[in-house]
Amino acid sequence: MIRALRPEEYPELLKEIPQPPKQLRLEGKLPIEGNKLLAIVGSRKYSAYARETCEAIIAGLAGSPVTIVSGLALGIDSIAHRAAMRAELQTIALPGSGIDRKVIHPRSHAGLADEIVASGGGLLSEYDDLMPAGVWAFPRRNRIMAGMCHATIVVEAEKKSGTLITSRLATEYNREVGAVPGPIHSSTSEGPHMLIRLGAALIRDHNDVLELLGLKRRDEHPTLADVEDLTNEEKIFIKLLEKPSPRDELIRKSKLDTGMASAILSLLEIKGLIAEELGEVRKTF
Repeated sequence: MIRALRPEEYPELLKEIPQPPKQLRLEGKLPIEGNKLLAIVGSRKYSAYARETCEAIIAGLAGSPVTIVSGLALGIDSIAHRAAMRAELQTIALPGSGIDRKVIHPRSHAGLADEIVASGGGLLSEYDDLMPAGVWAFPRRNRIMAGMCHATIVVEAEKKSGTLITSRLATEYNREVGAVPGPIHSSTSEGPHMLIRLGAALIRDHNDVLELLGLKRRDEHPTLADVEDLTNEEKIFIKLLEKPSPRDELIRKSKLDTGMASAILSLLEIKGLIAEELGEVRKTF
């Protein structure tokens, strides 16, 4: 059954964007309360590499408090929805049309829409139920996807792809953006590589996604170095960091020259062994 959402039912982050939708129609369930919302977008004409990577990333998120959001389109969108259902993750679809099956776009995905609803997910649209898809409708739909999600990941996209609209909007809305790198000679790698050069997070696997969403990584050694291989000076800081400490205090306790101590701390950060948050340095392992 399709129903209108009351404004107070809108996904929380969606209320923050400059042009929130005047109406939202829902079939199925809203995003699970407390879940992180992750938009996954990409090319309609995808490679085997993109499909396998997208499926592997989503499979790795199984059991996490994550809802996968995408646009029900051909290509990466439908791969993301199906992979989410296989991993028993909730998935929400935002088609560029109304959500009545007579107009759902593309027509071939009417069955997928049914599966999403049956699996405990939902269909969301700001358009009237019987409004057919139009070229102008997709960019407007993208702002809702970017606005309601904590993070957006681009899997494959050419440099001028409409997919990049979603990532641009996510940046404007102060959301996290990640991109999956691809083969350097592929035109569909140009979009993600451009985003990474501009500061988007490099996404290699589900642990990078968990980190992007502010959730705990699951890999045992997410660092780039082994503690046993550190220099004596580096080990001083690791020993001092049995509990988080302000940087100035760490440097003082190390009894090292200030310039050298700062350089060592920077190196430990590059190696992924420490991180600085809220004015304190802590170990990451």
